[in-house]
Amino acid sequence: MYKSQTLIHHFLETNAIVRPVKIAFVHEDLRVNYFQINNNANQFAAHLMACGVSRGDRVVIFVENGLQYLISYYGTLKAGAVAVPLSTDMHPDRLKLLLNELQPGAIVTASRHENIFFDLSSGLEGSKLKALLIKEPSRDFCNVTFAVTPWEDIISNVIADNPAIPVHPDELASIVYTSGSTAIPKGVMLSHRNCVSNTHAIIQALRITESDIQMSVLPFHYVMGKSLVNTHFAAGGTVVVNNKFAFTGQLIEQMVKEQVTGFSGVPSSYAYLLQRSPLLQYRDRLGSLRYCSQAGGHMSRQLKEELLQVLPPHTKLYIMYGATEASARLTVLEHESLRTRIDSIGRPIAGVTLRVLDEQGRELPVGETGELVAAGPNIMQGYWKDSVHTANVLDDNGYHTGDLGYRDREGYYFVVGRKDNLLKIGGHRINPREIEEVMMSTGLLAEVAVVGVPDLLLGQRLLAVASPLEKGCSEKEILNRCVKLLPRYKLPAEVRLMDALPKTATAKIDYPKCAAVVQDAGMATLSATMLEAKQDQDVKPDVAIISGTGSHG
Repeated sequence: MYKSQTLIHHFLETNAIVRPVKIAFVHEDLRVNYFQINNNANQFAAHLMACGVSRGDRVVIFVENGLQYLISYYGTLKAGAVAVPLSTDMHPDRLKLLLNELQPGAIVTASRHENIFFDLSSGLEGSKLKALLIKEPSRDFCNVTFAVTPWEDIISNVIADNPAIPVHPDELASIVYTSGSTAIPKGVMLSHRNCVSNTHAIIQALRITESDIQMSVLPFHYVMGKSLVNTHFAAGGTVVVNNKFAFTGQLIEQMVKEQVTGFSGVPSSYAYLLQRSPLLQYRDRLGSLRYCSQAGGHMSRQLKEELLQVLPPHTKLYIMYGATEASARLTVLEHESLRTRIDSIGRPIAGVTLRVLDEQGRELPVGETGELVAAGPNIMQGYWKDSVHTANVLDDNGYHTGDLGYRDREGYYFVVGRKDNLLKIGGHRINPREIEEVMMSTGLLAEVAVVGVPDLLLGQRLLAVASPLEKGCSEKEILNRCVKLLPRYKLPAEVRLMDALPKTATAKIDYPKCAAVVQDAGMATLSATMLEAKQDQDVKPDVAIISGTGSHG
């Protein structure tokens, strides 16, 4: 028989024995079974080891969702190395910093990103890099000390056995970077035990079986996207990848064609499906859609209520709450409790303990607000090379989420805000003070306040109230300067100009009043936009919509 699932790659190895010819992964016209993925992952692991990559070495995976990612991810773990998936949207300067921090033993990428690593290759000399693997390479990497190998040279139909590398469940398996509230995101260190325990708990919470077919639109480098793969590969199900979420009509058509049973997204994913797709028109054709799950930040009550009306009657909606530091999920609000506790994040999933603590670490009684602190085998080991931030969030009580909330008498939890004032925009944790510093650095402003207001698409919407130095300064001019200094997801959706910002009695900027200044105008504009969209009866399935999720962190 097969071994128990104590390591992440056991998910794949188990089903390569039990369900070898079952389709595990679908991407466009590609359909791959469990045996093929496991065999290719073994070949990849063998190549890493032949290049000198050993247990504990980091392997950076810089590719989009697809078969190459899956082979690299599971193959890295089979070799006893640490998988580090990174967003391919990352700016080369940021990537350079992370590579210096990680000192990877190997990097995996594809031809579309080859130039980035070609330009960085001189900086990689003298590092611990032993291998650069590129799918369909075209550049000549000459005079480098590390091996540069075409992906096609290591992946074949030759049978390769599972590597016999002894790995303990508590060894580091993956480093997953948060979207970051500062210039440099934090690398969350997750062990095999962390991920395996949370994978089994999610399977139990969502009742995932080998019959489930998951539609995945979230990037695999995002902890939620990664968990979708692990849960379905552990259960022996199927993952269908669609990297063109902007074309929502085609997405839903594919869900019908593939008889998808599960869909998972962040709040903005569902907002776009509701407002920019023919979801309602396909309602009667989604007979296989057993459930939808949501995480990645707060989703408004209005969106939840609309989903309950538009989804097929048999489709269950699960609201989940978690963090990268928790390997993915901490709680679930089951469909059966959604209507009566629609604002709740639910109750802890198996293995997770969640408590409400005051500033002295004492547990608070029912109904009182404090910080949500989680414990369990899924909680991270810490942040990569960052003992200061690790100590700030991990102690004897567990992981301090930074979220303020309370518990009711039946054990359901509710989040009411952030302890550290971070804003969560489309799945990203954003520090508004960082954005204020950047906006002030433009030299156009006397003062500025960045606030978050409720938004149907993103959960919260990032807005700025500013006092310009010159009368003729415009919102457009300010935003044009900021575009060059901020990633898109940190750019305010709107800048409201005022002669002077509201102040408190102590002459400090009054942030609640600043939020009030922009909220009414912002929500009125959004409501008008939504109304216009709902009145539009000619929504076409193939119209491209730019998603605001970013889907990281």
